[in-house]
Amino acid sequence: MELSPGESVIFQGRPSWRSILSFYILGLIGAAAGGVIVGFATGTSGVGAAVGGGLFVIVLIAGWLKRVFTKYTITTRRLRVQRGVVRRQIQETRVDRLQDHSITQNILERILRVGTIDFDTAGGEQGDMFRFEGVNNPEGIVLQIDRVARQPEASATGPLGETS
Repeated sequence: MELSPGESVIFQGRPSWRSILSFYILGLIGAAAGGVIVGFATGTSGVGAAVGGGLFVIVLIAGWLKRVFTKYTITTRRLRVQRGVVRRQIQETRVDRLQDHSITQNILERILRVGTIDFDTAGGEQGDMFRFEGVNNPEGIVLQIDRVARQPEASATGPLGETS
């Protein structure tokens, strides 16, 4: 991501590994169930264990890929979400267009100190929602954005006093 003159990064991150813990737990249960079913169907516990282990490895790789190929960036002027392994999706908006936010955390996420932040933008449509999923310390991230949004207009001007 290229920064414009006078713009600086205030947050850059990815979903926390803790945010996909429930995905891994469900994947482990599913892989074990698949291994048991294959073990009963073939009458061989070794084949069932191999299939269950293989399925769990696939779950681990899928979770890791989703986490690694999701990137959240907040600068003094923009909010950016980049997702995708094969198909890349990039969403960007200006900080001054942010109108509202909400933080959601289920009980497990509260314990693990991760959460999801939904941002509403001015003039945005339903599909134009910005979402930071599974981030560490969501309230701290919102505070950083609020600090940037409250900065004087002079800090968001270009080198010749022109707004970017």
